[in-house]
Amino acid sequence: MSTTPAEAEIKTDRKLPVLVREADHPRSKLAVFDQRRPLQLDCGVALSPFQVAYQTYGTLNDDRSNAVLVCHALTGDQHVANVHPVTGKGGWWDIMIGPGRPIDTDRYFVVCSNVVGGCMGSSGPSSTNPLTSEPYGLDFPVITIKDMVRAQTMLLDHLGIDSLFAVVGGSMGGMQVLEWCASYPERVFSALPIATAPRHSAQNIAFHEVGRQAVMADPEWRNGRYFVEGTSPRRGLSVARMGAHITYLSDTALHRKFGRRFQDRDNPTFSFDADFEVESYLRYQGSTFVERFDANSYLYLTRAMDYFDLAGDHGGVLANAFRGTRTRFCVISFTSDWLFPSAESRAVVHALNAGGARVSFAEIDSDKGHDAFLLDEPELFAIVRGFLDAAGRARGIVV
Repeated sequence: MSTTPAEAEIKTDRKLPVLVREADHPRSKLAVFDQRRPLQLDCGVALSPFQVAYQTYGTLNDDRSNAVLVCHALTGDQHVANVHPVTGKGGWWDIMIGPGRPIDTDRYFVVCSNVVGGCMGSSGPSSTNPLTSEPYGLDFPVITIKDMVRAQTMLLDHLGIDSLFAVVGGSMGGMQVLEWCASYPERVFSALPIATAPRHSAQNIAFHEVGRQAVMADPEWRNGRYFVEGTSPRRGLSVARMGAHITYLSDTALHRKFGRRFQDRDNPTFSFDADFEVESYLRYQGSTFVERFDANSYLYLTRAMDYFDLAGDHGGVLANAFRGTRTRFCVISFTSDWLFPSAESRAVVHALNAGGARVSFAEIDSDKGHDAFLLDEPELFAIVRGFLDAAGRARGIVV
């Protein structure tokens, strides 16, 4: 008998309490693939059974030509434009998606799925392993960006969508957009890779390794078996989030928001309390993150980003990934994004030009850092809206 999200807890065979997790019982739509339809992973494993949790917004038109796939970033999920069932907050991109928004749900049918390896309903390390009836933990196979995209193609097949009007995403979501266009160009009419790169840099891999080590150094991590053993590596995951969050912002944005102001005091305490506002802010970011994200998923998704190298998958030549593509592209970067600097986006544009693609490029002047793609950036909204409007006319979309 299966449990429901309303149930407070279940018991494992070891009689240890385990909270019912969104990983198994997501409060969203769910596509389940049985043993007859395994997900073939880059690591050589055929994952089966597996499931994909997703949300949809808007209406699919009669000729199924108005579907937009939105790909989420590292710590995002499928709840892109609805109230999040865990946090109670609005969707992570509801400023971009909705009626009358740049990605207009009165015109487009928007699909957003939790990536494989995530923790909000798609199969991942916190999902129950059918062979053991316990969470997979580190027994879950290592996944790649390409694996995430393969799972998305299976979801779209399940939904009866052969061709996407657009694929859109920023950061890790942008990596998925690029992978879609390289692996399934015939299924993508237009693409918006935002604040992303064709491969993860050595610096970014280094940042991710620091975060992973913070998680694994927490004694409550228990070699990834914390659910079974009734613990939680909250401190390690919180520190990982704090470190990563710094990379999402710019020095200018941090200074404007916090400067060197003290938190609720006029003078230093001469202790290791959170004297400064920026320290308090980071601690808050870490403490709230652990309420909605799984530590092992953090390990798996950061590793997937590290492995991403589109040129490496195409003989070391990035242009080979897009040669002959008919997809229309709009590549967007931000001047203050030092995590995924504009040079990375320009490399994609040059490769697309070499491959004969239709491509436009916009570098938006913003001091908000990498997170600018998630924030109120009127120029970003205007570019996305204009690109999709033009692509819609070329597609002949009838809503």
